[in-house]
Amino acid sequence: MHLTFTEKELEFRDDVRAFLRDQLPDDIAKKQSQGIQLERNDFVRFQKALYENGWAGVNWPVEYGGTGWNSIQQYIFATEMANADAPIIIPFGLGMVGPVIYTFGNDTQKQRFLPDILASDVWWCQGYSEPNAGSDLASLKTKADLNGDHYVVNGTKTWTTLGQHADWIFCLVRTSSDVARRQEGISFLLIDMSSPGVTVTPIITIEGDHEVNEVHFDNVKVPVENLVGEEGKGWTYGKVLLQHERTGTAGVARTNYRLQQLRDQAGRSIRGATPLLEDRNFMRKLAATEVELKALEFTELRTLAAVSSGKAPGPESSILKMKGTELQQATDALYVEAAGYYALPYVPDQYVLDFPKDDRIGEGAETTSALRYFNFRKASIYGGSNEIQKNIIAKHVLGL
Repeated sequence: MHLTFTEKELEFRDDVRAFLRDQLPDDIAKKQSQGIQLERNDFVRFQKALYENGWAGVNWPVEYGGTGWNSIQQYIFATEMANADAPIIIPFGLGMVGPVIYTFGNDTQKQRFLPDILASDVWWCQGYSEPNAGSDLASLKTKADLNGDHYVVNGTKTWTTLGQHADWIFCLVRTSSDVARRQEGISFLLIDMSSPGVTVTPIITIEGDHEVNEVHFDNVKVPVENLVGEEGKGWTYGKVLLQHERTGTAGVARTNYRLQQLRDQAGRSIRGATPLLEDRNFMRKLAATEVELKALEFTELRTLAAVSSGKAPGPESSILKMKGTELQQATDALYVEAAGYYALPYVPDQYVLDFPKDDRIGEGAETTSALRYFNFRKASIYGGSNEIQKNIIAKHVLGL
């Protein structure tokens, strides 16, 4: 696949750059620059700006309001978003449940849910993992018992990212236990978070943020029309969703941006210190990470090409997820090494410091690099642990 852009593609790149220059709010850009955690309204404001420009459903078909972009356009958009340090598009609605609904949902569900997802009028979260069912998702115990025109849901989901903001949650639930295989008897259910019996309990992560939660269901009534597709086919739908998630998890453009920022910093003498550019061991590790990322970039382009032709991401999404998260963590480690002892203090109030940009080591303030390092130990686990991805690659790619 060639990366020499056509004149039309260059025009598209210029349009994306102009949009980000003019439509990315200054207050959000400043938070991004300083490593300050964004609030729900920050994400929604930016996503609504994308929607109003017709750019919300990046990977959606045109018939459902998506962009219909080809793989090169998706690549350009992701690259320019990263280079502008724009907020990520929260994936749970636009990148995960939306594609499941327009692929497997009925017409009523498409008409009811897709417009609000596209316009970011509703915030979704994901109900997959449970206290005793993470990477072994088929062990999930949350039950949905059919009772007339509704299901009664009982159980607990955990590691629910940004569930404290959510209006709706899409869940894998067990609708039957009398099955030959654990993957059978699982269904895909859409649940209103304001339903009686839904409780959200915060989980404070190692770096001190409220990012994930436990969500408890106590006799929660869910209308049968909120079942997506067929009862007992949730495992199939969930796998398609995870392939979309794993493709997005790779974060190639963001990692490339972070490495370029680090290389730029390495060439400067910051606060009188010897430039890192002169540290041959550090630069060797930086270059090795850049080389591996370039190889992964072409794998991502092949996957985007498949998606833009109307296919769901295939097992190659496991390669993207596994290698992409490993490179994210390698980049985190390089930032901590670059910050040196400035990354050591663990005093949250000191993490956001207003250093001039050219006088920083790392992202935001130096200690932000340590926070990210702590937080993103999880990257090789969520979306299916990297060990699980190796099994998928061995079976479906290598045929072992």
